[in-house]
Amino acid sequence: METKELTMPTKYDPQTIEKGRYEWWLKGKFFEAKNDEGKEPYTVVIPPPNVTGKLHLGHAWDTTLQDIVTRMKRMQGYDVLWLPGMDHAGIATQAKVEEKLRSEGKSRYDLGREKFVEETWKWKEEYASHIRQQWSKLGLGLDYSRERFTLDEGLSDAVKEVFVTLYKKGLIYRGEYIINWDPSTKTALSDIEVIYKDVQGGFYHMSYPLADGSGHIEVATTRPETMLGDTAVAVHPEDDRYKHLIGKTVILPIVGREIPIVGDDYVDMDFGSGAVKITPAHDPNDFEVGNRHNLERVLVMNEDGSMNDKAGKYKGLDRFECRKQIVKDLQEQGVLFKIEEHPHSVGHSERSGAVVEPYLSTQWFVKMQPLADEAIALQNKEEKVNFVPDRFEKTYLRWMENIRDWCISRQLWWGHRIPAWYHKQTGEVYVGTEAPADAENWEQDKDVLDTWFSSALWPFSTMGWPNTEAADFKRYFPTDVLVTGYDIIFFWVSRMIFQSIEFTGERPFKDVLIHGLVRDEQGRKMSKSLGNGVDPMDVIEKYGADALRYFLSTGSSPGQDLRFSFEKVESTWNFANKIWNASRFALMNMDGMTYEEIDFSGEKSVADKWILTRLNETIEHVTRLSDRYEFGEVGRALYNFIWDDFCDWYIEMAKLPLYGEDEAAKKTTRSILAHVLDQTMRLLHPFMPFITEEIWQNLPHEGESITTAKWPEVNPALSDDQAAQEMKLLVEMIRSVRNIRAEVNTPMSKKIKMLVKAKDETVLKSMENNRSYIERFCNPEELQMGVALETPEKAMTAVITGLEIILPLEGLINIDEEIARLEKEFERLNKEVERVQKKLSNEGFMKKAPESVVAEERAKENDYREKRAIVEARIKELRG
Repeated sequence: METKELTMPTKYDPQTIEKGRYEWWLKGKFFEAKNDEGKEPYTVVIPPPNVTGKLHLGHAWDTTLQDIVTRMKRMQGYDVLWLPGMDHAGIATQAKVEEKLRSEGKSRYDLGREKFVEETWKWKEEYASHIRQQWSKLGLGLDYSRERFTLDEGLSDAVKEVFVTLYKKGLIYRGEYIINWDPSTKTALSDIEVIYKDVQGGFYHMSYPLADGSGHIEVATTRPETMLGDTAVAVHPEDDRYKHLIGKTVILPIVGREIPIVGDDYVDMDFGSGAVKITPAHDPNDFEVGNRHNLERVLVMNEDGSMNDKAGKYKGLDRFECRKQIVKDLQEQGVLFKIEEHPHSVGHSERSGAVVEPYLSTQWFVKMQPLADEAIALQNKEEKVNFVPDRFEKTYLRWMENIRDWCISRQLWWGHRIPAWYHKQTGEVYVGTEAPADAENWEQDKDVLDTWFSSALWPFSTMGWPNTEAADFKRYFPTDVLVTGYDIIFFWVSRMIFQSIEFTGERPFKDVLIHGLVRDEQGRKMSKSLGNGVDPMDVIEKYGADALRYFLSTGSSPGQDLRFSFEKVESTWNFANKIWNASRFALMNMDGMTYEEIDFSGEKSVADKWILTRLNETIEHVTRLSDRYEFGEVGRALYNFIWDDFCDWYIEMAKLPLYGEDEAAKKTTRSILAHVLDQTMRLLHPFMPFITEEIWQNLPHEGESITTAKWPEVNPALSDDQAAQEMKLLVEMIRSVRNIRAEVNTPMSKKIKMLVKAKDETVLKSMENNRSYIERFCNPEELQMGVALETPEKAMTAVITGLEIILPLEGLINIDEEIARLEKEFERLNKEVERVQKKLSNEGFMKKAPESVVAEERAKENDYREKRAIVEARIKELRG
């Protein structure tokens, strides 16, 4: 192999090193699933972003976590498929396109359905291109050869197949029900597309006169405009106040219609007057009461929220204007006798923000109970879906156990057209994957399906299903992990699970990794109204993708929200900068070493043995924690190893042989630098793909790209516990000397006398072996080491495990201040001894804790006691 020339710029500039790298990866086809039978498949499907605009920080977080998992698995030798794609997002996209048309003075009706859909496809193409650009900026290892869209032909076939099959099984039906209606977008909404907000409203108390003139019955409502559609008053059949009135009638004020008083268990005798007005066309509970008593359903509103013909003189008024007018009229008639202030929860459309109207409408529904039962049963089997963290399984099950039928039709033009036709003469309904043969006699349903209906099929429809012989479906389904936020467990996760069980007989994914929401520094949700949103592309522009990715992936634990902070992103940039500078130093000192020249079979220093031991520990920690999706902990392990162990200690210690005359030691040090840096870049690669590829390309290596380099494995032959202990002692000693120097303002450049008092001959021998490091990093003028050394009167001391470090500092120390410092240290050690003793005397702890934990606590107690005794003796000495 040829000698490599160092091409790394002096300064770390993410924009320079990230430029063009993604295109290079794509050209090399490193991210494409190879369908390699010799490898185990590993599959992830991207939660498809909506083609409505830019990706936000939540998307960046979500996709970075997927990229980490897939990059790691690719390096571990799996045949990885990470499938990209986007969602047509019915209501959201149609609303955006209609807004654009309005700005041009047009509406969708001016264009007609066909032209409007054409316009929406143009919008989709434009925004899909933006999204791909953002994916590239983030460095996502996606297999674009398999990209899908929820409205593409293959997925449309899957949607039709599912609809028709469920319809034939009796699990899809069409019926008149009270649904959530958005008067702004004029479409039905499912329950989970409704956001409830507390609103200060009124509770309106009215008297309805009995038709026989014998008195009045009191009712109350929060929506007085709906009284125009009342078709009964209900009381509890056991309520002694009203039992005698059941079967009688009242005169509906303003309208003058005679309506019955019915007895129904639904009524709560203890709430309000114990009598309720029943409006079957405008309230879901009233709808059920109406069904039980065969009541007429009188709809008094239009689809846009204005009042219709049945509203009489209020026809044409907006529902809230009508409320004001009707309240005034009822007060004048003496019917409305009291208005109470009444804070209550009001549903708002998730998309348009309009107040949702419970509205009688003919819609298509999925009968959920049988599907939910199967999904619940799966969670008791070995092949269940594993939620990470597992507490979210309860959230999922609670929703499934209380499931309601799912309204799947939407009054939109953009989406999957419902595959149902109505005969023009007979009204007969035909449902099929293709139009009826005599198509001219039939009219297709104008509605489209809820976006989540197609998204629910995403894990298998993207693989070629309903063709169960499709190569990708056979090889890559079911998928391995789904990464998503806790906010769409109901919307999406649950629906993918029950549809997958129903149509493939298998779970759609083995694991669901749940993350939280990205919030601002104050913990507030990011929103346009607060103006606290952050564009991930702006962050990348300033700090680079690697810094953003590392912050997002290591900034919280699974299931928790993440607080975004520019300061924290800047600190991850500093980390990347530290890596860059350390790597440049190492590479400059490798002297053009080739991969074949790497050899560390020669004699190794304690620092060499220690860094290889720490590398093994880091590989084990990073691999184990990554498999558990504990990326915050992985981040800590990598940071500690790279910043503290490798950069601050090993590289500094490596300078001794590198700048020395011993050629064999130089070669060993260069080889270890090359090996540790190579392995570290591989461990860090899933988190920081750009900088690691750049550094790795300058290292002596085999293979084309770090993306397909082998994942590091623990090599037990390179672990040396004794060297690790020696190094730990050495580092503690050097730190103690530096701390003492800092306390008395003695710079490292000033030579000092130094005494090292070892606990026993073993510790002493270890220190003698490492004398060169002590001399290099402590800068002593005179260094004495021994087991029985006399401590001079005027000195500062530090007690570490197995050693006492004594620095005679005549003229540089105030004895009273030193006594005060030691007394503080004695107090600290005393508290530690008490804390450990308290733990060891706790019966509960002693019974439950494993033997190894108890042994560790006993060792801590002995260590603290030993240190305390030395400090106590030193205080006595100084006091004379």
